[in-house]
Amino acid sequence: MKLATYKDGSRDGQLVVVSRDLGWACYASGVAQRLQQVLDDWNFLCPQLQDLYTALNSGKARHAFAFDPAQCLAPLPRASHWAVGNAYRGLLTAGDAPAAPVVRHAAGDSFAGACDRLPALPGALDGEAQLAAITADVPRAASPEQGQDAIRLLMLAASLRLREAPEHERAWPATAFSPVAVTPDELGEAWQDGRVHLTLQVRLNDRKTGMLDTGPEMAWHFGELVAAAARLQPLGAGSVIGSGLVCNAGVEKNRHATWPRGSGCVAERRLMEARQDGAPATPWLQAGDALRIEMKGRDGLSVFGAIAPSLG
Repeated sequence: MKLATYKDGSRDGQLVVVSRDLGWACYASGVAQRLQQVLDDWNFLCPQLQDLYTALNSGKARHAFAFDPAQCLAPLPRASHWAVGNAYRGLLTAGDAPAAPVVRHAAGDSFAGACDRLPALPGALDGEAQLAAITADVPRAASPEQGQDAIRLLMLAASLRLREAPEHERAWPATAFSPVAVTPDELGEAWQDGRVHLTLQVRLNDRKTGMLDTGPEMAWHFGELVAAAARLQPLGAGSVIGSGLVCNAGVEKNRHATWPRGSGCVAERRLMEARQDGAPATPWLQAGDALRIEMKGRDGLSVFGAIAPSLG
């Protein structure tokens, strides 16, 4: 099932069900007005939304309309909890391999939509491509198995980050999410052991910069990240857990490092360029830049829709 939240002038928007090919949508107002309502009463409301999703895909949903990602807020515009993990090991974290997953907690009261304008903050501004999960209630000290069972929906995320800011100011000043959130079963065999086994595509100013494998190189799966976030406190339904920057390990060849799958952020790309060419060439993000993050299924169709915010 695929769900989105349309702008309606309110903070929480209007829940819509979106067709599998992202071509059509219909309002879910007969079932629930907002996604948070569904997360609070998942077992009762989810089957009703599934019926609507089935009708939409078969062309039988009443009042269906063309889906427009530009009209979307984040699928869950405000989260009861927002935490970002360290699921991947890459160039920026070389030599840093903790024995357990680590998460950083941040404010989740103002997420951005996929096509919203994000602030072009001064300094070394970067954008990190991530995966994210929305959870049900999670008890304190939950096990990884409980954490994985609590995952209700999956999304893509793009978080801005100031690389040269002091450590205590390096939280994510803005995070945009894919227009659509999907239930794990929608991924079929691509969802295995708490990991999404597909390719994350990253483009900067119409230039392909990353084709990242999100499956085997995920050191900590989502169940483990959720459990880490709930280690000291319970998580309410509607908590969002990010994977952290998606990246793939580098390969040393002929004294020069090569990374055939590219990068998921500017900092990693600049590090590649410095090692290969002696100096970084890609500038930090600035007003007018175009970032695009997308994931396609094995059928070639976009799974979550694209994150394509403007900077300014």
